[in-house]
Amino acid sequence: MQFQSIKPKDPSLVSYFILSFLRIVLVFVPQLGYIHPDEFFQSVEVVAGDEYGLEVTRTWEFNTTFPIRSMAITYFGLKVPFSLLRFASMYSNYYLGINLRGSYVTLVFPRLLMVALSFVNDWSLYRICRSYGLQYQFRLLTLASSYVMLVYATHTFSNSIEMALCSLLLYTVSDCMIHSNTVIYQREFLEEKYRKAQRTVEKVRFYKLKMSLPSHSLNRCVLMATLCVAGVFNRPTFLLFGMPLVFHWLLRGMGTKTVSFADFNLRIMIFVLSAIPSLVLFIVIDSIYYGYLTMAEIERQEIGINNFVVTPVNFIRYNIIAENTAQHGVHPLYTHVLVNVPLLYNVLGVLAIFSLLFMIYRFATNDYTSLPRAQSFVGLMLSAIFFPIISLSLINHQEARFLIPITVPLVLLHAPKLQVGLSSSYPFKVPSRFKDFLYHNLLCPAVSPKYLLKIWYTANVILTLFYGFLHQGGVYQLAEYFSRQVDVRSSNVHIHLVTSHIYSVPQCFVGLPSTETLLVNPDNGQKYRRTKQFFLYEYGSLELEQLYRKLKLLVDVCEMRSISANQRYRLYLAIPSSLSERLNDIFQNRSTAALIKHSQVRVFYPHLSIEAMPQVFGQHPCGINTDVDELDDTCPIYALEDEQNPFSVGRLLKQFSSVAHQFGLILYRIEVRRIK
Repeated sequence: MQFQSIKPKDPSLVSYFILSFLRIVLVFVPQLGYIHPDEFFQSVEVVAGDEYGLEVTRTWEFNTTFPIRSMAITYFGLKVPFSLLRFASMYSNYYLGINLRGSYVTLVFPRLLMVALSFVNDWSLYRICRSYGLQYQFRLLTLASSYVMLVYATHTFSNSIEMALCSLLLYTVSDCMIHSNTVIYQREFLEEKYRKAQRTVEKVRFYKLKMSLPSHSLNRCVLMATLCVAGVFNRPTFLLFGMPLVFHWLLRGMGTKTVSFADFNLRIMIFVLSAIPSLVLFIVIDSIYYGYLTMAEIERQEIGINNFVVTPVNFIRYNIIAENTAQHGVHPLYTHVLVNVPLLYNVLGVLAIFSLLFMIYRFATNDYTSLPRAQSFVGLMLSAIFFPIISLSLINHQEARFLIPITVPLVLLHAPKLQVGLSSSYPFKVPSRFKDFLYHNLLCPAVSPKYLLKIWYTANVILTLFYGFLHQGGVYQLAEYFSRQVDVRSSNVHIHLVTSHIYSVPQCFVGLPSTETLLVNPDNGQKYRRTKQFFLYEYGSLELEQLYRKLKLLVDVCEMRSISANQRYRLYLAIPSSLSERLNDIFQNRSTAALIKHSQVRVFYPHLSIEAMPQVFGQHPCGINTDVDELDDTCPIYALEDEQNPFSVGRLLKQFSSVAHQFGLILYRIEVRRIK
C-alpha cells in the first residue's frame, strides 16, 4: 500500500503506523479470543479438513444436498495458500525439522492472510480522502485504533472479507462519482463556450477540447460488477451493502444536460452483462466442489441445469424463512441500532445515530436546504451506513459482526468529530436556555474532544482485550493441548472429551488424520480407514446435574468396552472454572460406591464464557489447584483470612483470588471410583 505525500512527522500518522504494526503483531502473539464459531467453522475448519485430510466438523451449511456457503472465495483465499503451505511444510520439516502444519500455524497463517486483506480498508479510506481533498491522517488513526480492525478484521470471518470488498467498492464508486462530476462540468462548460463562440476557429477548438474529454459513464463497470458478484457469493448480505453504492454509481450526473435516463438504463444493462463472466465462474467452482458437476460429465458434454448449484440463492431461500433464522437466536428489531452499533463503534456509532436523528428532525421541520444532496459524497456515505443497518434490522437474527462493513464510511463521515467536536457552530436556529446548555456543555469544540477521544480509546482497548484474548480464550488452548496428547501412531487408547458452557472446539487444531479417508496398505494393497481415537461430546450450556448423568453414562459405556474389547480409554471434561465449585458439590454429594470421580488436569487462562459468568461479589471458593507441585493444595491464599476486618489484606486477596481463578477453562479427568 503506497501513501503519497505523507508527512512522517505528523503525530496522527506516526500513531497510525504504530497501530498498523500492532495489528500485525497481535496476529502472531496470537489472539486466543474466540468471538464466534463461524470464524472457524465457515473457513479454516473446512479448508484444513479438505487440504490436510484432518478429522474436522463440517457444519450443515456445507451439506452437499443444500449448500448455502460458497467455496469460491474460500478456495482462492485459503485453499490455495494452504496448498502452498503444505508443500513448503514438507521441505521445512525434512531439512529444518520445523512443522508448518501444527496448531499454531493453522491458527496464525489464515489470520495473517486476513490482516493483509484488512489493509484494503485503510487503502480505500486513504484514496477516498485524497480524491475529495479530505484530511486522511486522523481518519486513518481512528480506523486503525478501532477494535473492529484489530480483532474482527484479522479473524477469519466472511464478514471481514465482506468489509474489505465493501470498502473497495465504496472507493470505486466515490472515484467514479468525482470523475464524472469533473467531466460533466468540463463538458457543459465547453458546450456553453461552443454555443457562444462567434468565429469558426473558436468553435473548432472548443469542439476538439470537448471530444478530448475522457469517457466516464461506464467507468470501472467490469470491476464493480466483479466485486459485487464476489461479495454476494462470499455473503449474500452484500446485496444490502452494495445496493446503495451501485445505485449512486448508476445515478451519476442524472439531472444534468449531458446525462439522460437512457444513460441510466445503459449503465444497468452493461453492469448486468459485465457480471456474467464472474457469475458463471463462481457457480462452476461451487458446482464442482459440491459434486454437482464432474470432469467426466464435462468431457462427455452431459451437462444440464441440475449440474449447477447457486449457493447465494440457497442462502436466501433458507434465511427468508423466519423460523430458520430463529433457530440461531431471535433479537428485537432495535438490536442493531441500539446495541450493536454502539458496541462496535462506541461514541462514533452514537454520533452517527444522533446525526441521522438530527437530519430526520430537519426534514420534519422542512429545513431541506440543510440536508445533503442525494448525489453528494455525504449522501453516498449516509446510504452506505444506514441502508444496510435498517435492512438488516428487519431480520430477527442480529449479530454485531454483521455490521462491520459500514466501518470505513462511518469513519470517513464522523471521525473528525472526535477531534474537533460535535458541532463547529451553534446548530440551533431558535436559541433557548436548554439549547445553550447543550451546546456549551456537550457540543462545542472546546468541550467534546476532551471526553470523546478518551472514551473512544478506552473502549477500544478494553474490547480488544476482551474479544481478542479473554472471550472463550481457553478453547484454542484446549484443542492445542489435545493435539499433543493423542498419539496417531497408536490406537490402543481412545480419548473422550466432554465440553459444556463453551463454544464448539475446532478439531482442525487437534490435527488428527481423518477417519473417513480410504487408505491403501502398500504391502498387501488392502484398503482400510483409520480407527477413530478422539471423540468429542459438546453439550452446550447443559445443567450440571444433567451433565453429571451424561458423564456417568459415558463412563459406563467405556467401562463395558474396556472389559469386552480390552479397549483402554481416557475421559475428560472441560468447563469454565467459574462452575468448578458447583461441579465439586455435585460429585461430592453422590455417596454410592459405583459413582465417578474427577481430578484436575490443567487450567487454561484466560477464558471467559458468557454462559457461565464469574461470580465477582460474594464468596466463591475457586476449587482449583494452584500449586503445581502439590495438586491437593487448593487455593492456599484462602488461608489468609480475617473475618473481623472486611478490608484486611487477607480478605481482599481472598476475594481477588476467587475472582481471578474463575477466568479460566478447567480440564478434569473423569474416572471410576474404585472400591478398595
